[in-house]
Amino acid sequence: MTPLNRRELIASILGSSFMTMGGCDRHVKVPAGELLNPNFAIGHSLRDRMMDVPTGKLEHRTRVVIVGGGIAGLSAAWQLRREGIEDFVLLELEEAVGGTAKSGSRGKFAYPWGAHYVPTPMRENRSLIELFREMQVIEPGGDDDEPVVGEQFLCRDPEERVFFEGRWHEGLYPGQGASDEDLQQLARFQTAIDEWVSARDEQGQRLFTIPTSRTTRDARAMKLDRQSMSQWMDENGFTSERLRWLVDYSCRDDYGVNPSLVSAWAGLFYFSARQREKDSESQAVITWPEGNGRIVHHLADHTGDRIQSGYAVASVEQNPGSDVTVISLDVKTNQWHSHRCEQVIFAAPQYMAAHLISDLPSSRLQASKAFQYSAWVVANVHLSDRPQEHGFPMCWDNVIYGSNSLGYVTSTHQTGNDHGSTVLTWYYPMSAADGRLSRKELLSLGWEHWSDIVMSDLLVAHPDIGSLVNRIDVMRWGHAMVTPGVGFIDHPGRREAARPLGAIHFAGTDLSGIPLMEEAFDHGTRAASEVAGELMRRTSSSKASRS
Repeated sequence: MTPLNRRELIASILGSSFMTMGGCDRHVKVPAGELLNPNFAIGHSLRDRMMDVPTGKLEHRTRVVIVGGGIAGLSAAWQLRREGIEDFVLLELEEAVGGTAKSGSRGKFAYPWGAHYVPTPMRENRSLIELFREMQVIEPGGDDDEPVVGEQFLCRDPEERVFFEGRWHEGLYPGQGASDEDLQQLARFQTAIDEWVSARDEQGQRLFTIPTSRTTRDARAMKLDRQSMSQWMDENGFTSERLRWLVDYSCRDDYGVNPSLVSAWAGLFYFSARQREKDSESQAVITWPEGNGRIVHHLADHTGDRIQSGYAVASVEQNPGSDVTVISLDVKTNQWHSHRCEQVIFAAPQYMAAHLISDLPSSRLQASKAFQYSAWVVANVHLSDRPQEHGFPMCWDNVIYGSNSLGYVTSTHQTGNDHGSTVLTWYYPMSAADGRLSRKELLSLGWEHWSDIVMSDLLVAHPDIGSLVNRIDVMRWGHAMVTPGVGFIDHPGRREAARPLGAIHFAGTDLSGIPLMEEAFDHGTRAASEVAGELMRRTSSSKASRS
């Protein structure tokens, strides 16, 4: 294949229509920055079984081992302690826990490296409400009360804007110059969403809820999983280019791929699950300067020294008896460890299960193949001052119409400081049809390429930004989030993957097919409760056998 020149590369990343917007006409040299990523080398060695495990290992005994330190694993640790279980360890490959919810800081600024908000949970999501009360985000109240979020944690106004036809406009729908037909289709789309929000099954349950474990398998909703969101839009006569763009942006924002690759169930879930009732606004957004890194820090502090970071788990093996052996490498010291435990919570993605769990049944191997993942790039752009604005002022969420990026969030927005230096966190989903192709593309580009792409995107909306940039750091996420493709939500393999295997319990976010913090938290706490119940059962059985 002939190498792409600069303009072709930028067009291939940001979209062919981007070429008419003038972003790649200028090449701004960025003073500093670095290219970051998870530990690809160790991760790929584990995947390809290239690590030889020696016989000499440090031996440990503990009741529970948690594999993976993302939100799911940290939530499992949080729940274990709530269940009175203190004897456990959490093994995490990276130096810092959090996965795609981790955050960073430089100087006086904190900023996200991935997930950056949580919609206010509805009152039925009691465990998450309890966590947020513990964090003093939600005010004390009864179980039947709708949660009241502290004002300082709600996304402050103005919340979002879109750059369209040379100016910034309030909101994400590009309404400037919209035709009567555009507006009629927008209203009809909202009516359709309201109908799904109002729909109930025979037991009176909503068809779309967060977390999805509370969602009914009503036939009307499950039918949606058999077609893509694009097909559903076509079938219902939604042809407006502006509306189609909004839906496309929404699918890429939450799932990393465009509507033709997203189940209609997941597409409608995006719009319906966050809306409490017909004709209401979506649940208010909870956010912090460092995004969901604030949640990570709280959960990590709660877990304490049970977290063992820099540990690469090489195998999880169910022993002939009832316990499990977890083999790991401390990548800092090159020392191998063996943890013998009663129960394991596997809070890593399913694509790792086939590589790490010994003697995985063929049905589970097949189940893991149903999971597909999207790759992302996140860049933190450090500015010495704010760029000049054309139209609506800078918001928390800032989106450029016509670009394949998702725009940026302003990390300092929640601090109330609307002037001077700041950090813009820029998001880009590698929305290729083949997830492996997008990861190859992602891994082949260096910092110079990505900083140029980021600047080209921002220059469209901020022509003067070049002189204001001090630094751009770029994070590459090869398997950032699960993709809810057509048929995946109702796929038997997805449900199979969540079932325990002996003493091994599963808690990865991907088990829902919906890559949200709430899903990670739900699976982590659910798996921890399963483990607590199993440990209690074993203790009771042991006492009975001795009496």
